[in-house]
Amino acid sequence: MSDLTLAGWLARLEQLHPSAIDLGLERVRRVKDAMGLVPAFPIITVGGTNGKGSTCAYLEAILGAAGYKTGLYTSPHLLRYNERVRIAGQEADDAGLVAAFERIEAARGDISLTYFEFGTLGAMLQFVDAGVDVALLEVGLGGRLDAVNVFDADAAIVTSVDLDHMDYLGDTRELIGYEKAGIYRAARPAICADLNPPASLLDHARQIGADLRRIGQDFTAQRAGDHWAYRSADTYWPDLPLPAMAGAYQLRNAAGALAALDCLQARLPVDAAAIHAGLARAQVSGRFQRIARAPELILDVAHNPEAARALAATLREQPVAGRTLAVVGMLADKDAAGVFDALSGEIDGWWVCTPNSPRARDAAALAAELQRHVQGVPVSIEPDVKTALAAARSAAREGDRILAFGSFYTVAAVLDHAASQP
Repeated sequence: MSDLTLAGWLARLEQLHPSAIDLGLERVRRVKDAMGLVPAFPIITVGGTNGKGSTCAYLEAILGAAGYKTGLYTSPHLLRYNERVRIAGQEADDAGLVAAFERIEAARGDISLTYFEFGTLGAMLQFVDAGVDVALLEVGLGGRLDAVNVFDADAAIVTSVDLDHMDYLGDTRELIGYEKAGIYRAARPAICADLNPPASLLDHARQIGADLRRIGQDFTAQRAGDHWAYRSADTYWPDLPLPAMAGAYQLRNAAGALAALDCLQARLPVDAAAIHAGLARAQVSGRFQRIARAPELILDVAHNPEAARALAATLREQPVAGRTLAVVGMLADKDAAGVFDALSGEIDGWWVCTPNSPRARDAAALAAELQRHVQGVPVSIEPDVKTALAAARSAAREGDRILAFGSFYTVAAVLDHAASQP
């Protein structure tokens, strides 16, 4: 396999396991143990329905500003697989990814691994080889049975609990909350940034003896004008800059990150200067991201009801003189009805498309669902993201803005199109 390029490896990994998603830790743990992969550096694991990527970005930026060499593993990617693995703020190169995959292949024997499991082990291998000071791991799906949970977190954050991936995690917040809480560990910081966590999450944390820290009780985030303050029983960080990323919910994400760092101060001390710098610097592609003006073009990966409610609130916080026009494409397993309920009052025209994914919902079927939730607002059906975006741009007038959202695939297509323009 040594002659495979990264693209070749990724194509192979997509076919290697019978199913793309196969939750469980036994197989990945056996390969981890075979490789003797036992990191000595602290690990912060971040799970939750929404806010994981932003929380990881705050941790990476603050710890980087404090002088630490960080390893960051996130998913999914938008344009390049390399986005998933970052060392000291830089994307991993093809050679490093390929070398890691080759070592996993040599160690796994007849044990079958999914694409995500291969990637998780590969990321940690690179972090060990690079000698990082701390690893930041974003949960891919759920928590308890997700591959990143094969590594014990020194601090674990659950950002929010809402309905998504219900085929795998259950169809209630209680069932999903139990799965998310699976990343907590006994006697270690267990951060919960959900303002109304399900009882299942709280009960699990208590039953295993985790050091549970809840937003609103054990730590708080209080905004005062264009600043905010973080406070816990032992720590007070006042006059913090508002996060660079838009949306009131970002304060909760930032506070969750600070709560984890607060708990790890003895091992990873950070000062106020690093916190200020990191909050002002942290960015994640596809989170209310502006990439063009005249007309303004905003990208957001919101694809479940909780994320859509947050997106609607941000649109209201940042009104425009004209209309808000939406380009939307979603996957078939997402709660489109809940998303449209949340956003219907904020959108003045819709262009519905089919993202480039075998899991995509057909544009005509998605438009039919949308029309059950909006009245008196035009809905157009387009074959793909690029065509929908062009149509929305043609319809836009001065003062209008365009929002492209609904899936990572939708946002990636817009980014890819923008990158190809002169």
